Amino acid sequence: MAGSLKRANPDMVEDAVLIRAMKDANVPKFLKEDLPLFYAIIGDLFPGIEVKENDYGVLKTTIEKMTLEKRMVAQDNFILKTIQLHETFLVRFGVMLVGQTGSGKTRVYEALEDTFNYFRE
Repeated sequence: MAGSLKRANPDMVEDAVLIRAMKDANVPKFLKEDLPLFYAIIGDLFPGIEVKENDYGVLKTTIEKMTLEKRMVAQDNFILKTIQLHETFLVRFGVMLVGQTGSGKTRVYEALEDTFNYFRE
């Protein structure tokens, strides 16, 4: 994952590439309560290195559009989870959505599916 990130961003500092790869691969799997510890570990391993957040541009706006077309509220957390699902599909062969009944697992999957169907048209 880090190798493909470095090839896509040859000018990016290697420490930043590693941090981005670790975040992209792990953050979607963690519970909200686990994130502070993860970020603290990253800060200890790579002191002073800051990584810019990904710009999802067209992907994000299309997810928002597809969500609104389904008459749902395009909340930031929902959009983030949909983007994280996309990122997880990029690095994993098998993906399982886990959460309580009614937490939005199916809606997140459908929003991502609708987004990619939109791009195919």
